Amino acid sequence: MLYRARPRLLAPALAVVLVGALTGCSLLGRDKDADTPAAPPPAGTAAGGATPEIPTTVAVGQVSLLQRLGADAPLRTLKVEQDGSWQCLDCAGDGVTSRGRLAPEQTERLQVLLADPRLAEETDQVRRYRTTCIDALTSSLLTSSGLISSQDCPGEERPPVAGEILLLLTQATPAEVKG
Repeated sequence: MLYRARPRLLAPALAVVLVGALTGCSLLGRDKDADTPAAPPPAGTAAGGATPEIPTTVAVGQVSLLQRLGADAPLRTLKVEQDGSWQCLDCAGDGVTSRGRLAPEQTERLQVLLADPRLAEETDQVRRYRTTCIDALTSSLLTSSGLISSQDCPGEERPPVAGEILLLLTQATPAEVKG
């Protein structure tokens, strides 16, 4: 005589087997490739494959100048703090990193320009700015108002306040105004 399994014990037993099958070895903290080290994320991405966010503004009183001569050239960066101290990474296109401080009158002038309300009207978003020249020096100022870009190409006029900031920065640091 064969005994029938009790149905109330069969359901929990099947649930345990199903959970074990679905989770596999992950309960033990291992998987089939656990002995192989994980590949690093691709260059230019954060862990997990997400692209790192690029800031679109900086703190009030700060400014960063990002420049590129053509599409394939390395990025040149200059960051100026509110106190006038600056750090330049390859900003003359020579691979040199340098640091310095703006003169007090330059720092004061820069702060006046950065506080100018007209600067908000010069952002790329407001102007709907698009680059138009190939292999031209593209200069982008990152301010608390937003990103303001211009190119060193014939016929393009720089926004007035951003143009003054760019001129001040290129006269006081190794950064260049023309390509």
